[in-house]
Amino acid sequence: LNTTSIGKFGVVVVGVGRAGSVRMRDLRNPHPSSAFLNLIGFVSRRELGSIDGVQQISLEDALSSQEVEVAYICSESSSHEDYIRQFLNAGKHVLVEYPMTLSLVAAQELWELAEQKGKVLHEEHVELLMEEFAFLKKEVVGKDLLKGSLLFTAGPLEEERFGFPAFSGISRLTWLVSLFGELSLVSATLEERKEDQYMKMTVCLETEKKSPLTWIEEKGPGLKRNRYLSFHFKSGSLENVPNVGINKNIFLKDQNIFVQKLLGQFSEKELAAEKKRILHCLGLAEEIRKYCSRK
Repeated sequence: LNTTSIGKFGVVVVGVGRAGSVRMRDLRNPHPSSAFLNLIGFVSRRELGSIDGVQQISLEDALSSQEVEVAYICSESSSHEDYIRQFLNAGKHVLVEYPMTLSLVAAQELWELAEQKGKVLHEEHVELLMEEFAFLKKEVVGKDLLKGSLLFTAGPLEEERFGFPAFSGISRLTWLVSLFGELSLVSATLEERKEDQYMKMTVCLETEKKSPLTWIEEKGPGLKRNRYLSFHFKSGSLENVPNVGINKNIFLKDQNIFVQKLLGQFSEKELAAEKKRILHCLGLAEEIRKYCSRK
């Protein structure tokens, strides 16, 4: 594609933590997708002035500027909904890190708003671009699942900023749904020791064919970031993923997908399937939260 004929989309990055910093780096490096994007500035609650020559701009300026056509929302999850709404209302395309919102209703409203405004709303799912996932997808295809489990461990995470564990851990849920199709909730429990910064969420799900899947998120001091999985099929078992190499440029791969959407290169069918999966996962996360709070 010829960039000169369509010009570049001006981009502002909101939030310059880990994801935002990677996004800014990718936007400034010469990649095929970055050729369509022009990093105009970043928005942050901290006074930073500039980062590597990129200027900080106020939220108001980012929203009102004619130059800014795209917002990358990389702030903490609890602020996503508000930022997405503001940028869509200002007529900007939006890329947002997962989870796009901390409630299903909010997500549905924002998709509707994006459609009304004729703008792209894209939720990042870099976990689907990982080498491990590609390996699993190949392993699982055409097999009959008997039962499975996925345990994720990591250090503590603040719920106020990142949402209930079913939302902050939605990338694990997305793996399970992308591998085994739509799931339904059987039960869920949450064990918490706030004074020890420890929590363990155990979720029992089942596939459309009624095969049980257990998803566990365990977070606390001293727990290393790790994934343990075990899938049992009629034809054998899969226990954990072999070391399949490093995940190179997964945020950049996500940016490529976003640019394809900006350029109208995704079919309606692909977009609808993706939206359906995202809303299904957010809906499950919300059911899990409700189930745990009833206890």
